[in-house]
Amino acid sequence: MKDSILVINCGSSSLKFAILSNAGQDTLVEGIADRLGTEESSITFKFEGEKKSMLLEDGSHKSAVAHIKDWLSDHPAIARALVGIGHRVVHGGETFSQSVLIDNNVLNGIKECAQFAPLHNPAHIKGIEIAFELFPGLPQVAVFDTAFHQTLAAEQYLYPIPMHFYRQHHFRKYGFHGTSYRYISQRLAQLVAGSDQQGVLVAHLGNGASVCAISKGLSVDTSMGITPLEGLMMGTRSGSIDPSLLSFISQAENISADAALDVLNKKSGLLGVSEISNDCRTLEEAMASGDQRAKLALDMFAVRTAKHLASMATTLESIDHLVFTGGIGENSSYLRHVICDHLKALNIRIDSTLNENAPRGGTTSINSATSATKVWIIPTNEELMIALDTISLISH
Repeated sequence: MKDSILVINCGSSSLKFAILSNAGQDTLVEGIADRLGTEESSITFKFEGEKKSMLLEDGSHKSAVAHIKDWLSDHPAIARALVGIGHRVVHGGETFSQSVLIDNNVLNGIKECAQFAPLHNPAHIKGIEIAFELFPGLPQVAVFDTAFHQTLAAEQYLYPIPMHFYRQHHFRKYGFHGTSYRYISQRLAQLVAGSDQQGVLVAHLGNGASVCAISKGLSVDTSMGITPLEGLMMGTRSGSIDPSLLSFISQAENISADAALDVLNKKSGLLGVSEISNDCRTLEEAMASGDQRAKLALDMFAVRTAKHLASMATTLESIDHLVFTGGIGENSSYLRHVICDHLKALNIRIDSTLNENAPRGGTTSINSATSATKVWIIPTNEELMIALDTISLISH
């Protein structure tokens, strides 16, 4: 149980956590504090196969971290092995191209990037400050979702708007899910020798969804932009649309531009089209019972994912591998099937039997014998990457 790392992923209304040991290979405990800021907030610990939940008195982020500390006090062997804390940070802007040990300068840098991630970065800062207060003396590391995409070329990351917006305000594509993409790239290299020298497309599909093109182990294009709203249709996000729609929605509903943006972020995507749910499983059940709205939402999601994958391919010399990951990518055989069906022109084909019978939570290839591209399902593991980065930085 040596070198245990507490991994914290602090959201605006939730806090996910895990303690990983033995170079990140073993998860000792994991859990989530949910509905923070409300009277129904609770924290759940999953330890040795058992789940325990309890209400949080004041529903604050600090209360959640205090409960984690109390839990550690009750498990002194794990507490003694704790050597550092790793934090997931959504937006590192152009300031951070890799993971860093956190000091005051880093904290200020994360605050400066908060304008691009107003929901996420302030929550991360809160989590970091609370962890410093409750775990004094433990080194802490920030791991950025945007860092992996800092290898994009200027023609990929710049927007075709007046250049002074980039020079003065750093308005550009940043991309997200980078920690997941970095893990997938490294995991694929373990599975297929030489894949780190090949062309790889990855679809990270969950409530938030994006795709990425990886060439020789480096990100060369990705679908999310200055914020996670660009690109694919998602659970509640519209993804890329005609920008004029923002003005039309604002005028039609007589609401501000910010309120219209809220519609695109929180009321669109699978939820907006289906008018049922943003959850893929719920929609697949509804579709199976004949609900056409659910089918339309899922098929729109698939079409847009395929379209973005095809556009990402323009940055690669060859499409050697296509990887599905994330909650939807790993678990929805229907969406994998429809997405690949729309990629037939690229000679990407899957074996329907392999796709339908893919082991849940397992790594497997599902391409047909005639496919020019190897198609994979690989579960992502962002917590492992955060733990490994933390160990690496604190041991130097």
